[in-house]
Amino acid sequence: MKVRFAPSPTGYLHVGNCRTALINWIFARHNGGKFLMRLDDTDLERSDNKYVEALSEDWAWLGLDFDEFEKQSDRLDRYAEVIEILKKDGRLYACYETPEELKYKRKVCLNAGKPPIYDREGLSLTQEKITAYEEEGRKPHWRFLLTDDAVEWNDLVRGTVHFEGSKLSDPILIREDGSPVYTLASVVDDIDLDVTHVIRGEDHVANTAIQLQLIQAVGGDPKEFTFAHLALISGSEGEGLSKRFGSLSLRELRKDGILPMALISYLSKIGTSDAIQPFYNMESVIKSFDIGKFARATSKFSMDQLQLINKKIIHELSFEEAIEYIDLSKMDQEFWQTVRANLDTLNDVHDWWTICRGDVSVAAAEEDISFIRKAIDLLPHGPWQENPWDVWMEKLKKETDRKGKTLFKPLRQALTGQDHGPELKILIGLMGPETVKERLYRAVEN
Repeated sequence: MKVRFAPSPTGYLHVGNCRTALINWIFARHNGGKFLMRLDDTDLERSDNKYVEALSEDWAWLGLDFDEFEKQSDRLDRYAEVIEILKKDGRLYACYETPEELKYKRKVCLNAGKPPIYDREGLSLTQEKITAYEEEGRKPHWRFLLTDDAVEWNDLVRGTVHFEGSKLSDPILIREDGSPVYTLASVVDDIDLDVTHVIRGEDHVANTAIQLQLIQAVGGDPKEFTFAHLALISGSEGEGLSKRFGSLSLRELRKDGILPMALISYLSKIGTSDAIQPFYNMESVIKSFDIGKFARATSKFSMDQLQLINKKIIHELSFEEAIEYIDLSKMDQEFWQTVRANLDTLNDVHDWWTICRGDVSVAAAEEDISFIRKAIDLLPHGPWQENPWDVWMEKLKKETDRKGKTLFKPLRQALTGQDHGPELKILIGLMGPETVKERLYRAVEN
């Protein structure tokens, strides 16, 4: 068996299409099949090489591979052959409506309470009318002539799906510039490249009905294909995800310190009956996979849930594993192992480093100077075999009668230059006695 992921280089990979790619990849690996990465780049106007490069970076970051790679722009001659066959068989016909005219026709249908099915005006055009259109400078787009035959398949997610051909609208297969659209190129590729399973979003259900007719028209066998249409995921407010607007793009998640295994753990289970939990390796993800567990209801992507999974995985991450994703060249293994249990994202480690090893110099408030001097006097001498925090605080409470914010806030400001942050008990252990004493002295002497 073989699956494919077919991104178009018109935007960045986001969690929505990443989920589709991931499910295809896991399905192939779970079933011992092959994974085809196919670049659907026939839309030359909107395709951009920067998105190809970004896709490559995102795929490498996820740690995934592919068995085959194809570009549709390399197969234009093959599509041209199929187009000529369809024209010869009378399954492609020229249409000359402008985008504005098509929009108006669609609006009229909807206002009348009818489905926006194309009226097949192109089939009844006289040569005189065609000549007049071409003299205006119009170029034709070409539509596929559907039959009224019913289309039905057993979907791995949705069960039995049935469409009446008479209720489908003839799709455009060739643009005005002569280039084939996704629908045609995809069918030809799936047949030629021996794809057996097509797993994609439920927004392609009606498209599948059309493609099954097209498969038959170009000499393929619809029975050789198995389809699965996944329910879409939405943003936290129910909004759709769009790669063209950067919604939850992988490049942004990566910048925010999200680990690939956190994203994979979440996307492999969202929308299923399984509990969402962190996975620490791909073998466990593959072993637990069952496409039959995907529900038909839309699921909301929760950044909070992703961050919780991310945090759990970070807390188990070794120093060697961490340096694969973030620059820890200034840090050692001991520092990482000490702070990792307190990190929410990978980026947080740099905040800890700045606080513990950076140049912090803050003047204490006048009313806190005597308190900090007392804190210096009571600070246990180094080197510290054990963290002296509890002993130090007990002495300070007795000697100063301070507690709560009045006890901790002046110390935090003097030691870190901030009002909030990681637990002071952990911080002073990382700083060591000399740094703690030096920062407290600076606070009272500035």
